[in-house]
Amino acid sequence: MARNAENTDAYTMSFGDHLEELRKRLLLALVVPLPVAVGLFFVSKTLVLVLMRPLVQVLEGQNLPSQVQSLSPPEVILVQLKLSVILAIVLSAPWILWQLWLFIRPGLYKHERRFVYLLLPGSFVLSIVGLALMYFVMLPLMLLVLIKFGVALQQPADLIPYDASSVEVAEGAGTPAPTLQVLEEDPPSPAPGQIWLKMPEGDLKVAVLSGGAEEGQDQWLAILRWPMAPDGLVSQQYRIKDYVGFVLLLMAGIAIAFQMPLVILLLGWLGLASADWLRQRRRYALLVCGVVSALITPADVVSMLMMLLPLYGLYELGILLLLIAPASKVASGATFQWPRPRRGGREESDDRPGTGDET
Repeated sequence: MARNAENTDAYTMSFGDHLEELRKRLLLALVVPLPVAVGLFFVSKTLVLVLMRPLVQVLEGQNLPSQVQSLSPPEVILVQLKLSVILAIVLSAPWILWQLWLFIRPGLYKHERRFVYLLLPGSFVLSIVGLALMYFVMLPLMLLVLIKFGVALQQPADLIPYDASSVEVAEGAGTPAPTLQVLEEDPPSPAPGQIWLKMPEGDLKVAVLSGGAEEGQDQWLAILRWPMAPDGLVSQQYRIKDYVGFVLLLMAGIAIAFQMPLVILLLGWLGLASADWLRQRRRYALLVCGVVSALITPADVVSMLMMLLPLYGLYELGILLLLIAPASKVASGATFQWPRPRRGGREESDDRPGTGDET
């Protein structure tokens, strides 16, 4: 609806106009995520490998098979579809929030819009920081702790006495019978049929000819690999669906938990909390952070502590933000000031929603 600065009644919209505007914004919000999801599906294999990298590194560091299982034919492609859709929604979040903002902005006064201009960028920055901290620091440490619990249940290898004089000698050769090679590095030029055990990874490898058997066709050596797990009570092999779901759930929980400073800031703006009131209840905040950490992390003490520390730090950050940006300063535009040109040589009035320069 056209806005007429001289007619304040023109700033109202009928219920039908609101529905039409909402339908328009919903359709526009879906324009970006759908093609982004299709594009991400073509690189979803790389995305899955990126998510699996922390798991592979931890498994290799513990000398365990660095493979995951797929227990049904469509499981891998369903995981790729799920990952593509979720990442498309995440990457399109700024566009979706922008369409939501265009829907609600006409009903807000200029001083009310200043609060939103502080909350939206802050939410985006906190989400990025939380996800980066989760992927590069928290996830590898959590996996290391959880996998070590299974390693602790492994039985020691069977040991038997070894006497070099009892080694069988090949007939007429005068040398010991050929045995499986145990190597720390793969041979640079393996021969077809050569078998070796690569340590400390514990991978049994064999070189076989691959390619066409007809004359003139190129042939290649393919290295087949069988990870050999240590003898133990627990076989730590994970399902790709479960692992990707675990990582995505952890990412969602951390992205939401990292919004705590903005929630505290909003409560302060609404007059429901103050910096002094929050300081006096630090012990209760620590208890709540502990409960939240237990809910969004695996059931082990180390993972819980790793989540508890940043969560409580975010609580203190919320108190600091409440001191830096109280409601009075944000409403007056004094929190972040920069020079803006005035139109017509005078400042716009702040007595109507949806009008005036935005600060």
